[in-house]
Amino acid sequence: MTVRATSRALAAAATALLALGGVAACSDGGGGGSDPDKVDVVAAFYPLQFLAERIGGDRVVVDNLTKPGAEPHDLELNPRQVGQVVDAELIVYLTGFQPAVDEAVAQNGGDRAFDVAGVAPLRDAAAGGHEHEGEAGHEEESGGKDPHLWLDPTRLAKVGDRLAERLGRADPDHAADYTARAGALRAELATLDTGYAEGLRTCQRREIVTSHAAFGYLAERYRLEQIGLTGLTPESEPSPQRLAEVAAEAREHRAGTIFFETLVSPKVAETIAREVGARTAVLDPIEGPPAEGDYLSAMRANLKTLRTALDCS
Repeated sequence: MTVRATSRALAAAATALLALGGVAACSDGGGGGSDPDKVDVVAAFYPLQFLAERIGGDRVVVDNLTKPGAEPHDLELNPRQVGQVVDAELIVYLTGFQPAVDEAVAQNGGDRAFDVAGVAPLRDAAAGGHEHEGEAGHEEESGGKDPHLWLDPTRLAKVGDRLAERLGRADPDHAADYTARAGALRAELATLDTGYAEGLRTCQRREIVTSHAAFGYLAERYRLEQIGLTGLTPESEPSPQRLAEVAAEAREHRAGTIFFETLVSPKVAETIAREVGARTAVLDPIEGPPAEGDYLSAMRANLKTLRTALDCS
């Protein structure tokens, strides 16, 4: 073995030992300071945190692995976060969305893991709209499935019902409370769904040009057509050919607004907007916590933005 190879091997071994030590430190004492009278829940990213907190109420302590302002697609876990996964009584995640979380769950999750992707079949990444073959994204990682199911309130309600069941299994004495809170949230999500259906029923346009293809579930539910600049991963850079294609489609559909999102640079959206003489606006995929309010208020803000952009009556 060469000196360089030996050094690399020693460095890798040291990193592994540090990680194991960090996990052990986090695991000492059964949860690192969590309330022993409550259910310790780890949520992989914000919409799952929202569900766990709303349905769990004061019976749960929820840790979100994705910190505010971070892009959840490319999350890397530190030893402390792996320790949270080890110690959690329930791990709520979405397979195929965050590879680092998938790996941690596979190694440490056991029967404490709740994969929300299994609640209902995920839509194909390229189903409908203008999501073109060859766009960069999570197509390879997630088997060609779109993970952004929370942008359809009816799907999120189904996930909430299943989450209530899992919490009830972890804390049987309060199972009825979890079921009741899930029912209350389902009613709020049904109201949100009705608001979207009515608010987007009559619009001058039905095409939405987005910075990345996160809005397939929303588009499918409310009869819109998504034109994504990139695939499912927001960091992927569109090719010059793709930019030209989107600009041509935006002109064809007379798109007056090009949407960008909260956690990603607006530069590409601004480039297209200048090219076609459109304005830009934020359409939040709600992958991270909103600056104000919660999932419900962010979805209502998205509806208001869409109604303005699509000239809905």
